[in-house]
Amino acid sequence: AYNIHVNGVLHCRVRYSQLLGLHEQLRKEYGANVVPAFPPKKIFTLTPAEVEQRREQLEKYMQAVRQDPTLGGSETFNSFLRKAQQETQQIPTEEVVLEVLLSNGQKVKVTILTSDQTEDVLEAVASKLDLPDDLVGYFSLFLVRETKDGAFSFVRKLQEFELPYVSVTSLHNPEFQIILRKSYWDSAYDDDVMEHRVGLNLLYAQTVSDIEHGWILVNKEQHRQLKSLQEKVSKKEFIRLAQTLKYYGYLKFDPCVTDFPEKGCHVVVSAGNNELNFQVRLPNEQIKEGSFKVTRMRCWRVTSSVPMNNGPSGSSPGKAEVKLELAFEYLMSKDRLQWVTITSPQAIMLSICLQSMVDELMVKKSGGSIRKMFRRRVNGALRRSDSQQAVKSPPLLDSPDASWEPMAKLSSKLTSVSLRGISHSSSANDVGANDFHGNYAFEGIGDEDL
Repeated sequence: AYNIHVNGVLHCRVRYSQLLGLHEQLRKEYGANVVPAFPPKKIFTLTPAEVEQRREQLEKYMQAVRQDPTLGGSETFNSFLRKAQQETQQIPTEEVVLEVLLSNGQKVKVTILTSDQTEDVLEAVASKLDLPDDLVGYFSLFLVRETKDGAFSFVRKLQEFELPYVSVTSLHNPEFQIILRKSYWDSAYDDDVMEHRVGLNLLYAQTVSDIEHGWILVNKEQHRQLKSLQEKVSKKEFIRLAQTLKYYGYLKFDPCVTDFPEKGCHVVVSAGNNELNFQVRLPNEQIKEGSFKVTRMRCWRVTSSVPMNNGPSGSSPGKAEVKLELAFEYLMSKDRLQWVTITSPQAIMLSICLQSMVDELMVKKSGGSIRKMFRRRVNGALRRSDSQQAVKSPPLLDSPDASWEPMAKLSSKLTSVSLRGISHSSSANDVGANDFHGNYAFEGIGDEDL
C-alpha cells in the first residue's frame, strides 16, 4: 500500500491494483494518448530498491494526472480520491448530522451522507441558511482548530476531492471543526454579498468576530462608533465602517518564526489586501511591521523536513515532527530579489492564500467575473469554473514504511508543481526549478516606484 498525502495531510492509502484500476478507467474515458504512462506490473517480488522506484514512478504518474486540467479536474479522479479516503478511514456510507460553525459561534446542523463531498456539504449549509445559489460561491468551508482563547487556527480550506465528514471525524479530536467563511479577498465583492439578507448576516457575523478576536484593529473612537451601529442593528453601516479599519478582510495566522529581517525572529503573519503582513518581534524585543505585496513575489515554494531520528533504538521514526516552511522570492528593490522564509505548521494554508489572491488578481485583470470564478452550473450540477480547474496540485505518494522514506512528501493545493521535502537546509539551491511555484501576477519595480 501507498500513502497519499494532500496538503501535508495523509488523505488515504491505496494499493498498486487500485491505482492501476484508476489508470484503466481514465484511459477508457479519455484515450491512451491523453493519459500518462503507468508503471508496469512486475512478475517477481520487488526488491527494496524496486519498491522505492515504483513509488517514485507512481508519484510522478499521480502528479501528471493531477496537473492535467482535464484529468485532474475530472469526476473520475476526484471520486477515486474521495472513495479511497472513505475506505481508508473505514467509515460506511450512511446518513449523519454534521455541525458546521458560523463566525458568531452558531452551529448549523445539516443532514448529509458520510460520502458527501465538499460541494454537497456547502450546498446543504447554504440551503439550510437560505443563501441564494449565486452567493454560495463567495463562501467556503474551512477546517479549523479551536484555540484556548476561543479563536480559531485555520488548518486548510476543504477541497473537492475530500469528504468533510470523514476529514473532521477521522481526526478524533473535538477541537477540530468545520467553519463557513467568505473565500474572497477584495472587499469590493462585499457589495454583492450584502445584496441579500443572509449574505449580509454572514458577513456581519464574521466582521464582528474578527474585531472581537483582535484580527481587525480598532481604536477607542472607532469602537464607540461600531458599538453605536451595533445597538441600532445597522449592519451595512457597521461593515462599511469596518472596511476602513486596518486588517479588515485579513486572515490572521498563529505566531511563528521568520528569517526576515534576521534569522529566528518571532512573527505574526496576516494575509489580506493582496499582501502578507508581518508583525515581527526582533531579538531586542522591538516590534516592527512590514508588508510583502503578492505582485512582487516572483515565486514561492512550500517545503517540509523531518528531523533525523537520533533517539534510542526502537523509537518510532513516524513520530518525528514535520517542519513546514513557506519561502517566497521578493523584489525588494529594482534589481534585488531576496528569499524570505516563514516556518509555520500553517505554511500550506499560507500558500493557498497566496494562490487564491493571485487567482483573484488575474480574473480582475482579464475583466472576468468573480462569480464565474467561484461557481457555475453544468447540467444542473455545481462544478468549479475553468479558471479553478486549471490550478491543480498533485497528491504525493510515499511508502507506509517510514524506513524507506525519511523525507516528508507533500503538495500545496492550488499549485501546479510537486514540492519535495528538504532534510537539512532550505536555501534556494536545495531544490530544482520545478519545485517553485511561479507567480503570474508578478510585477517589476520601476524607478518611479522606489
